[in-house]
Amino acid sequence: MKTICFSILAFVASVVPASAITVATPADGAQVTSPFNLVASTSSCGSQGAVSMGYSLDNGATTITSTAFNVMVVAGDGQHILHVKCWGTHGAAGDTSLDLTVIPDIATPPSNITVVSNIQSLSNWVWKHDPGTSGDSTGTSDLVPEPSLTGNARKMNLSFTDAGGEIYHVSFGKDTAATHFIYDAYVWLGDASSLANIEMDMNQVIANGNTVIYGVQCDGYSGTWDYTLNMGTPAQPRIRWIRSNVSCPDPKTWKPDTWHHVQISYSRNGVGDVTYESVVLDGNQSEFVDATGNSAFDLGWGVTLLTNFQLDGLGPDGSITAYLDKVTISRW
Repeated sequence: MKTICFSILAFVASVVPASAITVATPADGAQVTSPFNLVASTSSCGSQGAVSMGYSLDNGATTITSTAFNVMVVAGDGQHILHVKCWGTHGAAGDTSLDLTVIPDIATPPSNITVVSNIQSLSNWVWKHDPGTSGDSTGTSDLVPEPSLTGNARKMNLSFTDAGGEIYHVSFGKDTAATHFIYDAYVWLGDASSLANIEMDMNQVIANGNTVIYGVQCDGYSGTWDYTLNMGTPAQPRIRWIRSNVSCPDPKTWKPDTWHHVQISYSRNGVGDVTYESVVLDGNQSEFVDATGNSAFDLGWGVTLLTNFQLDGLGPDGSITAYLDKVTISRW
């Protein structure tokens, strides 16, 4: 009789799921565009009460969340394995895997995201020498039909001395509440032999009046993606470039006369602590690790969303021509 009871208990245990992860969207095997909406939840994990969840793409870093979450995920084009994970009260762990195919372009943005497209074609672009670089620079910019993906690419010419850099920037909206952003652009380089760095930034004035700088550059000196943090205070800032764990091919080695696709994602909290999340270059995705810190500055700006594109020269003098197209910034 005891044997029968143990057999029944063993059978019951065998049919109890290790975890109860529910992924509402996307479906296994789905085709999605980047960014895609991930909605998941669980109440148990490994037959224990669930205390947290997380998600990752392929073999990338895991983002930890609560036991019910609704997030936007950036991914490069192509095949991916999405892992949705859970952890229990006594150390149990669970993982549900989904096969996804990311296809190009955002056809219909999710309802909870604001997308501003073709920012390169706005008429209010301005440019100037970056005083934070050595030497000097002058620049010009205009819209051209070729080379272009949209018929309106922005051409940027730079002449420099002593490694000077030129900033091209434009205001494209106002939003003090958004906390998550994806920068998405295509870059074309001609002769890049005198190019040191390519910088792609976004600035946001938030509700407390401070300006959050989301600064990212492909650093030709170190061969890394760098990001900015404020090592001082908003009132007494000390901006600093931090080398990340993610490598970036020297811009001089980017294939010339070719469109290169760059996607960068980052988020912030209420006081301007920024987390740099991932970067995708030509479909190759990398996750930033421990790339978090304050990046708020008391600059006295009016409310704005602004994006910068900067070219830094290499050597005693030279000139660079670059093209920017399909510049899209998504926020939520």
